[in-house]
Amino acid sequence: MDDDFRIDELIYDWNALHNPPKPRRIELSDETLRDGLQSPSITDPPLEKKRQALHYMHALGIPNANIAMPTGPRTKAEAIELAREIAQQRLKIHPNCAARTVVADVQAIIDVSQAAGIPVEVSTFIGSSAIRKLAEGWDLDQMRRNVEQAVTLGVKHQLPVMFVTEDTTRAHPDTLRQLYRTAIECGAYRITLADTVGHSTPHGVKNLVRFIREDVLAPYPHIKVDWHGHNDRGLALANALAALEAGVDCVHGTILGIGERVGNTSLDQLLVNLKLLGWWENDLSKLPEYCQLVAEHCGAPLPFNYPVFGRDAFRTSTGVHAAAVIKAKQKGDDFLANRIYSAVPAELFGRHQEIEIGPASGHHNVEYWLKAHQIAPSPALVQALLERAKQARSVLSESEILQIVKAHT
Repeated sequence: MDDDFRIDELIYDWNALHNPPKPRRIELSDETLRDGLQSPSITDPPLEKKRQALHYMHALGIPNANIAMPTGPRTKAEAIELAREIAQQRLKIHPNCAARTVVADVQAIIDVSQAAGIPVEVSTFIGSSAIRKLAEGWDLDQMRRNVEQAVTLGVKHQLPVMFVTEDTTRAHPDTLRQLYRTAIECGAYRITLADTVGHSTPHGVKNLVRFIREDVLAPYPHIKVDWHGHNDRGLALANALAALEAGVDCVHGTILGIGERVGNTSLDQLLVNLKLLGWWENDLSKLPEYCQLVAEHCGAPLPFNYPVFGRDAFRTSTGVHAAAVIKAKQKGDDFLANRIYSAVPAELFGRHQEIEIGPASGHHNVEYWLKAHQIAPSPALVQALLERAKQARSVLSESEILQIVKAHT
């Protein structure tokens, strides 16, 4: 950017007023290879693509990954291979596997850890809301015994244990207090608050985290707290940011937000926002490739208007918008061009501005497109393209444009 300008002189940032302080340390946990695969519309990708996903996590600085719920022969075998990949390639990832509070589930994770030769965290869960207890026919005493057995078994085999209450955001405080404290007293080193059905609002998230920190964990200040959210109300990303502001240590998510029903917290969108907040230092230029891997091999096509990584995220055909971008580029300043009509700097995420020709375009669009394709923008050609664009109902394709170019040469 031109040294005569500073970013704070060009963009007044209302977001920065009374902004909460940066959390002391932010952890993320990638659930793409486990929770993300629970959607009935998603394809479980080949093992080799899962290995690639681990390498993307490593490159992006994501420190935790749920690699499976190893309750079947194939998922158990793949979990072993993924844990071995982490160990052999020295990836900076702490693997975990999901388990019900059932001895057989926890034993499967012990087997994975022993076969791979590295610790694999036990992420053991149980439903906690009254509606779930009623449906299952559970009573609290039995639930506590199940928690005690599962956590104790993992700890006995010297594995780190994270205890998760499903449907935390609809559970009674007394139930949460008893379940969490039972798990902690049996050796769990961290707990997870799960918005399993996407019930919570950001206000509700802060209420819950405050209760957990000030009440449940008052005798256990060393225990780490995770947030696991779903997107049923479209609030998963906002809830994740609220959870971090409220003081959780780690947030879970999936690439492209894939997961059961409408999905989980979108990990890629969370990373983008953490980067823009100045809360994430790692390079994110590999993030588009990771998103493409999931889109292609999990059968999760990117919507054209998906934030940052969708086709149209940095693409315009509107005359006024295109003119502003082009004028910024003409100053020889991509920094300005990437911000004049975008709150997300394209260069931080491996993207760039694209200008098309369509019904709302002006001569700036046409001239820019032609020059970008090494075609001289004669007045007659520019006018011909504009006339064709004004009659169209969508953006002109490259082949349509080139046909008109051919007719004028």
